[in-house]
This record gives sequence, C-alpha cells and structure tokens, in this order.
Amino acid sequence: MLTQNRIQKIWIPSKDDKPAVPRRLTGVPHLANPPTVIVMVGLPARGKTYMSRKLTRYLNWIGMPTKVFNVGEYRREAVKNYSSYDFFKADNESAVKIRQQCALAALMDVKSYLTEEGGQVAVFDATNTTRERRDMILDFGSENGFKIFFIESVCDDPSVIATNITEVKVSCPDYQDCNKTDAMEDFHKRIECYRVHYEPLDPDQSLSFIKVIDVGRRFLVNRIQDHVQSKIVYYLMNIHVQPRVIYLCRHGESMHNLQGRLGGDSGLSPRGRKFSGALSMFVNEQNLTDLKVWTNQMCCSIQTAESLGVPYEQWKALNEIDAGVCEEMTYNEVKEKYPEEFALRDQDKYYYRYPTGESYQDLVQRVEPVIMELERQENVLVICHQAVMRCLLAYFLDKSAEEMPYLKCPLHTVLKLTPIAYGCKVESISLNVEAVNTHRERPEEMKKYPGTLIRRNSLKTLLNFLKTFI
Repeated sequence: MLTQNRIQKIWIPSKDDKPAVPRRLTGVPHLANPPTVIVMVGLPARGKTYMSRKLTRYLNWIGMPTKVFNVGEYRREAVKNYSSYDFFKADNESAVKIRQQCALAALMDVKSYLTEEGGQVAVFDATNTTRERRDMILDFGSENGFKIFFIESVCDDPSVIATNITEVKVSCPDYQDCNKTDAMEDFHKRIECYRVHYEPLDPDQSLSFIKVIDVGRRFLVNRIQDHVQSKIVYYLMNIHVQPRVIYLCRHGESMHNLQGRLGGDSGLSPRGRKFSGALSMFVNEQNLTDLKVWTNQMCCSIQTAESLGVPYEQWKALNEIDAGVCEEMTYNEVKEKYPEEFALRDQDKYYYRYPTGESYQDLVQRVEPVIMELERQENVLVICHQAVMRCLLAYFLDKSAEEMPYLKCPLHTVLKLTPIAYGCKVESISLNVEAVNTHRERPEEMKKYPGTLIRRNSLKTLLNFLKTFI
C-alpha cells in the first residue's frame, strides 16, 4: 500500500497496513534554511506595522508560517496607562528599562515560536533605531541559529507621515481618552524623541536588509542571503499604498454549474448571460475610467468578460483548479466511482490533490504571480472560477489554509475589496440574478474529527482511471 504525504507531495510505503506518519506533525515542511527573524527599523509613523502585517499575510498565504511580534503591544501590556511622550525620552531611565524588558520579552516569544511552535519566520516589529538595539538582536540570532533580515522604512514626506498619524496612530490604544489634536501633537513629540538618537542602517556593513525609501519610491538592497529573503524583497518592491479597489467575481452561471459538474469548459447558461449584462451595468456605474479587467482562458469567463465591451487580459494562471480524473463528474459520481478520493478530499481539502490534477496548495503557487501583479495595480476586476477566487480572497482577508477551501464565493455576486490601514474591507454585492448554489460545506464529521487519517490506495485509483481508456 501507498499513502500520500501531503507535505512532500510524494507516495511513501505504509507500514502494517497503516498510513506512514509524516516526519513532522505540525503540517510545516522541514526546511534546510534556518528560521528567519525580520527586524523592522525606522521612526514611528513610517509604515513599519503596515509592512509587517502585510508581509506576514503574504508569507502565511504561500505556506511559510509567520507571526508578528509587536513590541508596542508588550509595552502597552506592561504599562496600562500611557501618559505622554515623556515615556520615550532617552533620559527617562525607568521607562528605558521597561522598554528594554518589553523588547527582551518579545524576543523570548520569537524564540519559542521559531523553535517550539513550528514557525519559520518571525517579524520583530519595533523602531530598533539604534545600533546598540540592533546588535543585541544580531547576537540573539547568532545564539539561536536564526537568520536576521532588516527592513528599514525611511520617509520624509510630510503628507505621508501626517496621513499615517491621522488614520492609524491617533486611534491606537495610547490615545483612546485623548482628543485628536492633542494626540497628534503628542505623537509628533514622540517621533522627535526617537529622531535624536536615530542611527540608519549602514550599507557598508555585512547586514542583510532592504531599505524602503518614501513608501516604495526607491529601494536599497544589501546582501540578500537566501530564497526567503529574496521573496521578501520581491514582495516589498511590488506593494504600494495608493487608494484602490479590487473587484472579484466568478463567471456567469455555466451549463456545468447547472448540472453540478466539476471543472470542464462549458459555456454560459441563459442566467449566466443575464448576469454578464448585469455585470456590464455594474461596471459602468462604478465610473472608473482606469479599471482593468482580468479573466482566465476558459469559455464561460471569456463570455462574461466579452459582455463588458472593454479590453480585458487573459491569464492562464487564473484557470480553475484541475480536477484530474474527476473532471466533468458530479460529486455523487465521484463518491460512487472513487469513494476513497471523495473521503480523502473531505479529510483535508487544502492539501488534497486530485489524481492527475491539482490541490488548493498547488493553486496558491499557480496564482502567486497574479497576486504580485494585483499588488502593483490600482483598480482591477478579476473574473475567475470558485477555487481560484477562494485563493485570492484568502490572501486579501488573511484566511488560513484550512479556511480557504470553504470560503463562500457565490455566483452572480461581486466582492468589492478596499485595502485599509492594516487589512482589507470587503463588501458583497449581489447583482440580483438567480443562480445555482455551488458551495459545499465542510462535512460535520470532519469538523469533529479533523485529524483522522484515511489510507489512499493509489493502485486502485489508477486502475479505475485506466478503465476509461480500455
């Protein structure tokens, strides 16, 4: 017998008719690279926390377990009642000791996360504006076998700083009992406390870092060491903070949707064509002259895009998940012909790969270039299929791999995504055209017993598949 190792994507022998146990039970692949600690650097209100959270969301989405450790949250836990910027003065000895202990406590949690909890990347989110503090972090990394990568955000644009303070800082817990004017004044004085002793990163040293200048206008990259750091750099060089809207929707209802069939490449149903017309009206109402339209290379999506009467771009990467031997079958047919496959997919829908087809994990890797290009763009409408839309939505809404395959993406509904300070606002807009419901909930027994292992008989599946050609 063989059993599928979902992490390594290979078939391995089972022992005593029982599935072989993966080397790590955490669901995290054993990587040759040591864990990475990303260290943020920069004055307050320079977008460090924005970048930290956005980068963490991306790394988790591509399957690299990542967590943010915000030292400000440790400080707020240690000092319940914030009084004023005096707490951040360099000559306030008692406050300096408290801030140092908060940083050390956060680093201890970083160590636990990377050595005991299966983490691969930790983001140490603080100002870290002195060489002394950064040397301490470098020593911490050396002692524990962690790679250290610095991200410094440098910004002298008054409008950007003012916007950050207004939209984010004055509403933080430090100023919950303070009016907006007083909060802004205090925060500006806090910035000056840090500016006095600010020591920028030195490009002549042997540090690995990226310096983001004026919110992405320029970059300075120094001594990139590995694949993880190169992924981080590439991502940061693609994101921007300009206001924009991303619209996600599925193609109009297809003939295969009506029949409950997986995959295939059928055309639109009559109701699907009606939705295409409604979508065209909706797009016109948005009055976005710069709106770009993206679709995949499948019939029903192209028919939906054609009705808009505007240029559109086709992406092969946006094609629906490949159901392999189960293409164009109904769920009942799959359950009857491939009962083991049906059970395996219910057991772990994200990692499950259709025989000769794809998994959601494969799909994430396939659509990653789409995400990168979406981050570069401004207003975009993406017309795609259910599984692909779930992958895109999981990225923007920071959903886990377990949640992703069960996100609701109904037909004939547009999801309007508006990026905000530390996340994304989503609005669901129905275009009032009836359609079949293609959503399948996670089976109740899998919710109760998610850890149950089911053996996959690959030979039996293969023989059943070959019968279709005999």
